[in-house]
Amino acid sequence: METIQRETGDQGLANPGNTMTLEQQDLSGSRILIVDDTRINLQILEGLLKKSYNVYTAMDGQKGLELARETNPDLILLDVMMPGMDGFEMCRLLKEDDRTEQIPVIFLTSLCESEHKSKGFSLGAVDYILKPFDALEVEARIRTHLSLRRTTLELRHQNIILEQKVRERTREIVLTQEATIESLANLAEYRDPETGGHILRTKTYIRVLASQLRSHSRFRDLLSDNYIDLLEKCAPLHDIGKVGVPDLILQKPGRLSREEMEIMKKHTFFGHNSIMAAQQKIEMDVPFLMVAGEIALTHHERWDGTGYPYGLEENDIPVSGRLMAIADVYDALISKRVYKPPFSHAKAVEIIAKGDGRTLPKHFDPAILEAFLQVEKNFYQAALKYADSDEERHILVG
Repeated sequence: METIQRETGDQGLANPGNTMTLEQQDLSGSRILIVDDTRINLQILEGLLKKSYNVYTAMDGQKGLELARETNPDLILLDVMMPGMDGFEMCRLLKEDDRTEQIPVIFLTSLCESEHKSKGFSLGAVDYILKPFDALEVEARIRTHLSLRRTTLELRHQNIILEQKVRERTREIVLTQEATIESLANLAEYRDPETGGHILRTKTYIRVLASQLRSHSRFRDLLSDNYIDLLEKCAPLHDIGKVGVPDLILQKPGRLSREEMEIMKKHTFFGHNSIMAAQQKIEMDVPFLMVAGEIALTHHERWDGTGYPYGLEENDIPVSGRLMAIADVYDALISKRVYKPPFSHAKAVEIIAKGDGRTLPKHFDPAILEAFLQVEKNFYQAALKYADSDEERHILVG
């Protein structure tokens, strides 16, 4: 009977709450490999151990390695002094092999000098048994190390189960978070049904831009893989504050009056404040909420200071807001709105790069604008993929 499934199985594993002592553990059936070039030594040890354990024997190091890989024993008793491959060399090879590195090794030796013991321990051995053998000592040491081996495997197995549960729980949390983000973002988008693909497009744009900029000297310290993932997840919430803007303004087909525009601008505060309210309830800094709040508040700020809500300039605008600004403007240009028809991709790129009488290029961080021009074809592909209608897709092509 096998008492331990190899490494990650559950056959023979003790109950995690089991408090039995080492002496109480049932170790019968454990595998023991004995490697010794002296037949009488093999016979003595085999005769002593075969009553309780499954015993395998080898008379040289090479055969011992083969048996270790084949049988995956729970313990190896290894003679030090052997012709050809000695015990030290075999132990070294065992510990270098992923299949056998975790198997405990006890050296069998008549050498009691401290340098030999030090060398053995440095190679990964767990104990020494001196020749000639004392039966009681051999049985006691083997039982101790088999028990420790059993406990180690049980703990490793439980850790694997725990890690799996943590991964599953983390995945649940991530999926729940993403679903919640999409649902919240759609609250704003449902107020303007002509922009249903806006969420998918802008989150793609911001990842493309950030990825292009990650090698730039001004951005490489910030734009890590984790931060780019955060940007992509947070992007859908940039206009969440529009839920606080009246329909008469949000869906007005013509130009907004000055008073109406001032109300529209407040969507940045509405979005930021709602996200920060969630942050305060948690009572700890959550990177996702911090970045989402930044984007909601600052994605209409402009590099030249003419944006809103605060009129921030240049590097005073968070990088997240600067990235979202160009992604949002591009998408507004290529999309149909109640107040404008869609533009082609080429026209949108031209307006962003050269302006349309409103000094548009000065609205963006020059480095981010340059990055946009380098990846504008990726924007085009995302716009085609997530276009809201065949009409927009047709006009996009130009």
